[in-house]
Amino acid sequence: MADHASPSPHDKKGGSSARKSRPKPAATHKKQGSNAPIVRPGPARWPKLRSYAAIDLGTNNCRLLVAKPSSDGFIVTDAFSRVVRLGEGLVETGQISNRAMDRAVAALSICADKLRRRNVTLARSVATEACRRASNGDKFIERVRRETGIALDVITAEEEARLAVLGCQILLEPGEGPALIFDIGGGSTELVLVDTSGSAPEIIDWQSAPWGVVSLTESEKFDGNDPAARRAAFAAMRARVRDSFASFAERLPRVDRCDYRLLGTSGTVTTLASLHLKLPQYDRKVIDGLIVPTESMREISNMLAHASPDERADIPCIGRERADLVVGGCAILESILDIWPATRVGVADRGIREGILRSLMSANERRAV
Repeated sequence: MADHASPSPHDKKGGSSARKSRPKPAATHKKQGSNAPIVRPGPARWPKLRSYAAIDLGTNNCRLLVAKPSSDGFIVTDAFSRVVRLGEGLVETGQISNRAMDRAVAALSICADKLRRRNVTLARSVATEACRRASNGDKFIERVRRETGIALDVITAEEEARLAVLGCQILLEPGEGPALIFDIGGGSTELVLVDTSGSAPEIIDWQSAPWGVVSLTESEKFDGNDPAARRAAFAAMRARVRDSFASFAERLPRVDRCDYRLLGTSGTVTTLASLHLKLPQYDRKVIDGLIVPTESMREISNMLAHASPDERADIPCIGRERADLVVGGCAILESILDIWPATRVGVADRGIREGILRSLMSANERRAV
């Protein structure tokens, strides 16, 4: 699917396009009686360093990045993230609840205000699994447009996987053979097998499984204070995910000389990486690009899966807001480690938003050329 840009929400009626809102360059006049030549500025590679923005509305989080292009990528000038739980109750009802809509619209209103204040000229805003699955997804998209001016693009699972790879592929370790990149979301998990023999990773195969931290948690209700119930629920979660990965697992190559590189982009892997380093609070600078031994990831996952809700809530970098969801994330992560026997896990605190920004900037540069 080709990328297309949403207008920045300059007003609440849907916004004006970046092209229309950009001021015309002032005319250059020759002074009367002067023979000085008229000087007109030539085309610049990045005219006035325009601001670009990407919004990713997932099943659990609403995230924004605002950035300006640089010689080696882009420089982030603003960011925003909030847990909105858009998919809360979706497994049972098939719809996005009014309360979930209210939370998401409130977060998107903050994003819209940031776009205006940062004078963003080109943006793309995407929604993923919750809006793909909900029967009232169109109603929600229209409400967002009406109340915030943001035009959400409900992307396919394939496009979601492509953007995630584009956003984090730079963190892949060098090595021989294919690599596996995964994105554990709120409502789905994307698995992407990539060939790294060329100048840029190329997607060989991919699959989107219908289990993310929210959908898996809501599908397996249990008494969190009962140790036996926790063990049984985690085993059931693992079975659900294993079954959903089965067809993809059968297609994965099994070769003797393979580095089995693995790179994950999700709150699950960044949280477990923080616990691996025993951080008192989350620090993106030390987590993004970190390599963690698989065995450490499994040990931390096992500890979290069998801890009580209060014990998980008391752990730094988790808190009460994520205490219930992290168990589902651990079940998904362990299932990925089962089908791709890597000895180390690469950790990326980047993904869809970065992929969108790279796509927008690259397309705009091609148009300029």
